[in-house]
Amino acid sequence: MSLKNKVAIVTGSSRGLGRGIALVLAEQGAAVAICDVDKDGGEKTAQELVNAGHKAIFIPCNIANRDEVNHLFAETEAQLGPIDILVNNAGINRDAMLHKLTEENWDLVMDVNLKGTFHCMQEAALRMRERASGRIINISSASWLGNIGQANYAASKAGVIGLTKTACRELARKGVTVNAICPGFIETDMTKGVPEKVWDIMVSKIPAGYAGDPRDVGNCVAFLASDEARYINGEVINVGGGMVL
Repeated sequence: MSLKNKVAIVTGSSRGLGRGIALVLAEQGAAVAICDVDKDGGEKTAQELVNAGHKAIFIPCNIANRDEVNHLFAETEAQLGPIDILVNNAGINRDAMLHKLTEENWDLVMDVNLKGTFHCMQEAALRMRERASGRIINISSASWLGNIGQANYAASKAGVIGLTKTACRELARKGVTVNAICPGFIETDMTKGVPEKVWDIMVSKIPAGYAGDPRDVGNCVAFLASDEARYINGEVINVGGGMVL
């Protein structure tokens, strides 16, 4: 499996899960556009890849803003070439119980997680259809099935599944595959900050008995982005320490 001479955009890739995905894609030979609202973190990750001998650039982008997404794709193609792989990883959470959830935080999560994913998918589809080739991989979440205190987040990630299932049907005849990955409990800087008791509860729900690693998700993304996965389309894959939904 090789991604040599492929060009990938990974949104939300300055750190955590997105960074892990970008590292794996670069190791497999892809030139990677790091995309994030975090300028310092994004530049650091891109430089890390360059220092390791990979081809990478950083382009700041708020995917909720259509003009910024247009610039992201145009600049990536100008610097790296036609885009072969889009990984929609960027996402935020603003957790609250349903009766306390504000409309502002509902809209904010939807704008980034769902509308932002739509913006990137649409821009990728316009380009990939013309070349009759491409891979779109959406990062949803195990929370799409519902999670206490995450009405907005769960709804947005369920929406990503709907987008995936629809786009795969529309783009299949054009040689473009669209799949989704639903990470479970992944060990990142964010999850490492949860209280030990909460960590133990989350891990206890995983049959394998351990949290997932960002590279677990990255390896799955790399496979779905490869030529070997050309007949895999519209799948929703659960990843993360052997979590069973």
